[in-house]
Amino acid sequence: MTIPPPAPPAATIPPQTPAGRRPIAERLAYLDSAARRINSSLDLTATLRNLGRVVVPALADAAVVHLRDPLPNLERDPGCPTALRIHHAHGTRLGRRSPTLRVEPDGVLARTLRQQLPSGPVVLGTPSAAGLRPLLEELYGARTMARLAAGTALLALPLRGRKAALGLLLLIRRPGKVPAQQPAVADPVTAAFDAATAFDLADTATATHLATQAGLAVDTALRYSREWEIADELQRSMLPARLPQRHGVRLAHRYLPGESGAQVGGDWYDSVPLPGNRMALIVGDVMGHSLTSAAIMGQLRTSAQTLAALDLPPHEVLYHLDEQAQRLGHEQHLATCVYAVYDPIANRVVLANAGHVPPVLIHPDGRSELLDLEPGAPIGVGGVDFQSVELPAPPGSALLLFTDGLVESRRRPIGTGLEVLRSRLGNAEPRSPEQLCQEALRILPPGDRADDIALLAAAFDGIPAEDVAYWYLQPRHETPGRARRLAGHALRRWGLEPLSESTELMVSELVTNAIQHATRPVTLRLVRTSVLRCEIGDDSPVLPRAQRVGPEDERGRGLQIVARCADRWGATRLGAGKVVWFEQRLPRPAERGR
Repeated sequence: MTIPPPAPPAATIPPQTPAGRRPIAERLAYLDSAARRINSSLDLTATLRNLGRVVVPALADAAVVHLRDPLPNLERDPGCPTALRIHHAHGTRLGRRSPTLRVEPDGVLARTLRQQLPSGPVVLGTPSAAGLRPLLEELYGARTMARLAAGTALLALPLRGRKAALGLLLLIRRPGKVPAQQPAVADPVTAAFDAATAFDLADTATATHLATQAGLAVDTALRYSREWEIADELQRSMLPARLPQRHGVRLAHRYLPGESGAQVGGDWYDSVPLPGNRMALIVGDVMGHSLTSAAIMGQLRTSAQTLAALDLPPHEVLYHLDEQAQRLGHEQHLATCVYAVYDPIANRVVLANAGHVPPVLIHPDGRSELLDLEPGAPIGVGGVDFQSVELPAPPGSALLLFTDGLVESRRRPIGTGLEVLRSRLGNAEPRSPEQLCQEALRILPPGDRADDIALLAAAFDGIPAEDVAYWYLQPRHETPGRARRLAGHALRRWGLEPLSESTELMVSELVTNAIQHATRPVTLRLVRTSVLRCEIGDDSPVLPRAQRVGPEDERGRGLQIVARCADRWGATRLGAGKVVWFEQRLPRPAERGR
């Protein structure tokens, strides 16, 4: 019976005397501190920067991280990368002229990235090592490798996520240098190891562990970035891309998400056209940062639009919005809101506040003030009364609504931020709403924002009284004829005779429909701006609908006539009835004299 030769002894750590246990303890402390630092951020750039700091100079003189290009959707693209790009280099400029390189499907680099996490290094040694040179030449080219000093030690390890190969970590030790030594009481991340220029087995095991931690941290950062982008896109999709523009008021808006490390917020802005050329202005902020906050924001914005279209007073809108939040069960996710209605004919603005930061009113002379509104309670508290405040808004004035992310930061309290904003907006000549938004954003301190920001600026131009005609008409049989005559007189006074025939016809049809259901006086309003707008209001909530009319029917053709003659028309239900309106383009000056 042949006795086989004894197997080589397994690699074990030799027994340490009490005086020799310090290096192992230091190394374990280093690994613990390094892992915590690598995983301390959800931002990819910060993760790679932390990785470079923990390995340089403690483990290597330089580090280079190559990641997939483009960065993958980890759920859909788990295969081997087809291209790599240098995403971070710490302590070296080693690299190609182009930071991006193609990965040959059958090359050494592709084979390295496809294998599972190794228990030891993928490549170990100097650039002349047989397994290392082909990999490095594929990464950096033969010319770059020829410039490396003799004796340079390199260690290459794959970075793998949970389901996909993400890239490569390259550690470099220059000849004649060893990692800087630190006393035992130093930060374990910068603690030194007694090692020669070449990477020994202990260094390799340490680097492999850090590469494992780094791969998982990069995977987490990529997934979080993807989720944050989806959440941000979701929130932006729930905000209006464009605001409706009405004569007498000019609007501008801005939305800035918070820093990528913060979760998506619930700030929103909106404007709703109202009868009489009025405009509702809304800015709100759902407390908290999460997808839930964004979803609640979408619900509240939709509810606010519906309530605004009913033409309720601002305090009533906030009251019903608070009730809606209670019905939806949002007591744990409160929201603040400012609701304002601007009337360009009366040159007035009515506002109500639900726990929001006060808006800034800029007067025509350039003076700015924080509006002293009754703060109220946030939306969702329940059982709180809100109050409306009516203020003059002459032509040349402006209003800025905003969320607290503009004036509050980690280093600046909200009171200081409000005063800085007021002073900034009041120290310059009157501006357009776009310029107001830009000027307001200049107060932001440098650096990332922890909170998102919503801005809504309105410049008030007003509509002159001579461009408005308004009447109350009793619901009688002779009222349509009187309405025709009044409209005709107004058009002749404005020099709009070419529109008289069509306008009188449509006014007659709509007033006829209104008096059939009205129990109170019918209103007739004509407004001349860049278009001629006519509004007929009554106290019946039933909205008119165009109907199919047969050749034998004697009624039902009024709305068809309006739809044929007007450029635009519609109907709006109000709190105490409805308004039916139509618009026509003004004739050119040459056409008016015909």
